Amino acid sequence: KIGDNSDAVFYFPGCGSERLFSQIGLATFAMLHHIGVQTVLPPGYLCCGYPQTAAGDANKGEQISVANRVLFHRMANTLNYLDIKTIVVSCGTCIDQLAKYQLDKIFPGARLLDIHEYLMEKHVHTDAGNAQYLYHDPCHSPMKIYDPAKVAGNLLGKPITSSKFCCGDAGTLSASRPDIANQLKFRKENEIKKNIKTLTGKEKSRDVTMLTSCPACIKGLASYTKSTGIKTDYIVVELARKLLGKDWQSDFVSNVKHGGVERILL
Repeated sequence: KIGDNSDAVFYFPGCGSERLFSQIGLATFAMLHHIGVQTVLPPGYLCCGYPQTAAGDANKGEQISVANRVLFHRMANTLNYLDIKTIVVSCGTCIDQLAKYQLDKIFPGARLLDIHEYLMEKHVHTDAGNAQYLYHDPCHSPMKIYDPAKVAGNLLGKPITSSKFCCGDAGTLSASRPDIANQLKFRKENEIKKNIKTLTGKEKSRDVTMLTSCPACIKGLASYTKSTGIKTDYIVVELARKLLGKDWQSDFVSNVKHGGVERILL
């Protein structure tokens, strides 16, 4: 689908979308491929530097950030024949860190944008049918331009209710301060039960999916499945499943293995 007028974007997956929950990175790439976008990926397994900085090792965080920026400069110079105007991210933590990279000076005129906002701007949508959804907006929300629940609703073709409050995982919070995390989890569990009851009339249901846009929240929200029955997934993964079919992962990998990937030596 790529032609002379196709967009070229730079996609930074980050640890969460590439290593922890690789289906997120794959779904992002598959959807960009589906709409005919030329997608540039960095070398595998790059961390943005946020976790190190947040954990108190500012020097290590700065070292990672500088190394990434040097690499991005090399990529921009090597691929200067591409007019990259958008840096796509699928993680709120990454978007907060990359905002400090001065990416518009590396890719002149480029903007930093969450994958879901980008897909909505490209008028991507599907009909979710009778599926029932809630949306959990992460503490580090990657969507900075549009209302996140409305973005999810536009992409899936139906209004989606926001489920309030922190999931209680919050990166390392659940390990470093379980006393605080447990209180947050108690509040969130009650909120989810209330949300499910509004949708189904019951406090526990396997027919409701909680959508989110943060890899850490995928892990945090999974802890409520036993008590509420709720399933958790990423918006872009659900979108790929609805638009591209249940075998979207194997179909996409098979597609790009046959002439869909060009490797560039920097």
